[in-house]
Amino acid sequence: MFRNTQPHEILQRIISQSKQKLADFRFYDIASQTLNRCTSRKSFELNSHVAYGLKARQRLDVYRSKSPRSSRPLVVFVHGGSWAHGSKEDYVFLAESFTKEGFDVVILNYHLAPEYIFPSYIDDLILALNYLHEQQTDLKISTNNLVLIGHSAGSFNVMSALYSPQPYDLACRSGIRAVVGIAGPYHFDYKGDQYAEPAFNIQVPYQEVMPYYFVEPNSIRHILLLAEADNLVGDYNTYDMHRRLNEVGNHSEVFVIPRTGHITIIATLSSWFSRYFQTKAVILKQLNQLFPPN
Repeated sequence: MFRNTQPHEILQRIISQSKQKLADFRFYDIASQTLNRCTSRKSFELNSHVAYGLKARQRLDVYRSKSPRSSRPLVVFVHGGSWAHGSKEDYVFLAESFTKEGFDVVILNYHLAPEYIFPSYIDDLILALNYLHEQQTDLKISTNNLVLIGHSAGSFNVMSALYSPQPYDLACRSGIRAVVGIAGPYHFDYKGDQYAEPAFNIQVPYQEVMPYYFVEPNSIRHILLLAEADNLVGDYNTYDMHRRLNEVGNHSEVFVIPRTGHITIIATLSSWFSRYFQTKAVILKQLNQLFPPN
């Protein structure tokens, strides 16, 4: 790797690589890795690293429940990370939590900022959903009863797949029964935002991007969760989106989850913590009305 390279150049390269690893690191990486190591694998069969497109990041993991509900509902989870960080492997704990309740689960990777900006990551989600619909027989899943769940930036992605300035051809649209948005940004100006600005073209006004402005009537159940102590995403995002959904006649409910923050709220879905927080119970209560347990 370092053949014919001077020692000072090797040192500079090592320092550069170390700086990049440090820049990519997030403290919650350790938390998710720890959760995953402690998570049982007994409730699912895993088909990992399935290609839904030709590019390296266009990969997904399919967790098939060993005790599926009769309606075979499928959860598709889109991770957060300010559109610049995160990986499907970080969320084994979430897949386990829902597969033990009878849901099949898909968790996907998508292209990240700043190399890729809006709408690249929405394009990836649409591509993945269409792939799942087309390959459902081979993957031994069903897209007839879909639940889209997103956390933080992932919530934006999920909402934008449905409500976007670009009319996406989404083959499984009629099968989407519920959307769960967890601590999502749906109505904000990314210009000047240190976390969001690298993921968008700041020359384009946010009014031409935010899903808030493109809501259309449908029969989807929208379940919007807020972390009580969210210091990153303003709660006006959720309340604005909720109001807009209601204005066009869509079903939407907002739930504030006590004792959670922007990042910790997603960890409370783990089987290790779900009994101590309301997050999973709130979601399951809503989904059980759509897909009754066996």
